[in-house]
Amino acid sequence: MKYTQWIIFGLVIGAIWTLGFLFETNLNPYVVRVIVNCGIAMILAMSLNLVNGCAGQFSLGHAGFMGVGAYLSAAITTLLPVAFPQLSFLREPLGIGIAVVVGGFGAGIAGYLVGLPSLRLRGDYLAIVTLGFGEIIRIIFLNVDAVGGPRGLPGIPRESTFFWVYFWAFVTFLFLYRLMKSTYGRAILSIRENEIAAESMGIKVSHYKVVAFVISSFFAGIAGALFAHYQGFIDPATFNFNRSVDVVIMVVLGGMGSLSGALIGGIIVSLLPELLRMILFTMGGLPDTYRMVIFPLILIVLMLVRPVGLLGHKEIWDFFPSFKKKKGVKAHG
Repeated sequence: MKYTQWIIFGLVIGAIWTLGFLFETNLNPYVVRVIVNCGIAMILAMSLNLVNGCAGQFSLGHAGFMGVGAYLSAAITTLLPVAFPQLSFLREPLGIGIAVVVGGFGAGIAGYLVGLPSLRLRGDYLAIVTLGFGEIIRIIFLNVDAVGGPRGLPGIPRESTFFWVYFWAFVTFLFLYRLMKSTYGRAILSIRENEIAAESMGIKVSHYKVVAFVISSFFAGIAGALFAHYQGFIDPATFNFNRSVDVVIMVVLGGMGSLSGALIGGIIVSLLPELLRMILFTMGGLPDTYRMVIFPLILIVLMLVRPVGLLGHKEIWDFFPSFKKKKGVKAHG
């Protein structure tokens, strides 16, 4: 990164910290929780977008990788300090930061183990395999008493804050944006456009599929670890099939292959149910059943109006001609 880029990076981190301080000291805790959950959803949506949108595959087991990151990081910060008192530093912010990264790497390894044999498959077959993996992970957590089994795992240090969630959301966005501008990213996109043509041009299709799957799983694990250390409690039901479907909806709604679209999709799917809840409450406390009907109807209308998603394959800055013109002039000069 250039010197000016480091300055911009520092300014963004400073802005995130400032916003986090202002939000957590001035806003209702419920509102802060919704905003933080939006950040976690954004990480999940961007990570799945790499596989489903950019690589042209179809994964339905993203909640499984999120669960691996959540349980692994929570076990490090909750169970290890009890078994080994000398590791009590793992319950402090530095130790939790290490656990979050380890949770991401654990999910990445799981992604590699699943991706290596299964990404030779395509379409519905790949979706079935990843769906099966997600359910296997959930059943394992459900039956392992060491991590709470069906009771869940309580007592997780609640050290995930607005700053750390949106710091990782920014890192995820920056990493994936630069990845898609690199030769690796171009190879991944070529697989989406025409897998046979990409292979005929010498691109190792299986290799790049696995790379995309591992990176996607890593960031899903990061999101899971942040979620665990924000909630303070996790259980297997949190990482069920419905959670995977929610993430797929975020990606499809925002636009398959659009990084900024994934951000918008994550915000909409996380924020819209809560807005509907407040609207129904102000209308005389109508039953929550109405919200569960109105929410999917709104999604259906959105997809009918924009079947390619809100942004399609484009990024949000592509809709501003002045920005594109300045960028083009700078590149030409």
